[in-house]
Amino acid sequence: MLVDRPDLKGRAEILKIHVRNVKLDPAVDLDTIARGTPGFTGADLANIVNEAALLAVRAGRGRVLPGDFDNAIERVIAGLEKKNRLLNPMERKFVAYHETGHALVAAFTKGADPVHKISIIPRGIGSLGHTIQLPTEDRFLLTEEELLGKIDVLLGGRASEQVFFGEISTGASNDITRATDIARKMISDYGMSDKFKNVVLPSQRTPLFMPGESIPGPREYSESTQQYIDEEITRIIKDRYEKVVQFLGQKKGTVDKIAKRLLEIETIGEEEFRALIEEDAKAL
Repeated sequence: MLVDRPDLKGRAEILKIHVRNVKLDPAVDLDTIARGTPGFTGADLANIVNEAALLAVRAGRGRVLPGDFDNAIERVIAGLEKKNRLLNPMERKFVAYHETGHALVAAFTKGADPVHKISIIPRGIGSLGHTIQLPTEDRFLLTEEELLGKIDVLLGGRASEQVFFGEISTGASNDITRATDIARKMISDYGMSDKFKNVVLPSQRTPLFMPGESIPGPREYSESTQQYIDEEITRIIKDRYEKVVQFLGQKKGTVDKIAKRLLEIETIGEEEFRALIEEDAKAL
């Protein structure tokens, strides 16, 4: 039997169950944690509580603080810190401007999830830095404009590299994979193309015994249609990339300030990020 991931109310109730034997600081707000964990399963939420409690113990504290939960969520999303993964100065600079590109595009993209944290601390297997966005509510559908906005944010890292260094790196590999996947689904799955508007062009099929899961299958359209899909994906990515490059070129001063701050302290939280943006806006 398939079980849906819990909604906001369900996540709050699950958290209450798992913290029953954990001493929490009065400042901990489980509803806030639930809002910041959309898409998390019950097992994910249990891991967050356990991880937050361990962080408090390691710090010699008798209570779990809100910051422990923030760090625990970050570990689930981005993986464990890899402070022994030393980057050379140029690599650190690339990563700082790359992540700042993501964050600034997100901050100025309509409908984008708010930036919660930017970091250039390596985590997980291949992550050299990360920008975490946390939605303010559960979402169950997205508009065409919001999908294009997601592509913009994903391309922001590579675009920032081009604007500031005149060249691009391999650091955007996962970003462009995800951006391409969104563009492909817009055309093939969501009927969001001029030629095949409101038409599904499936290259995958859904087995009857696993609703919601797709497996590769033979495409059900011609070579010319496949060529159109490929060309549309290329056009969308090209147009959005040029738009983001232009935007970051106009915001070079702000990007530069945030990236330099990242190089100095490695992690910027939501409040400081917002303050840096507002500070530059007032200076214009």
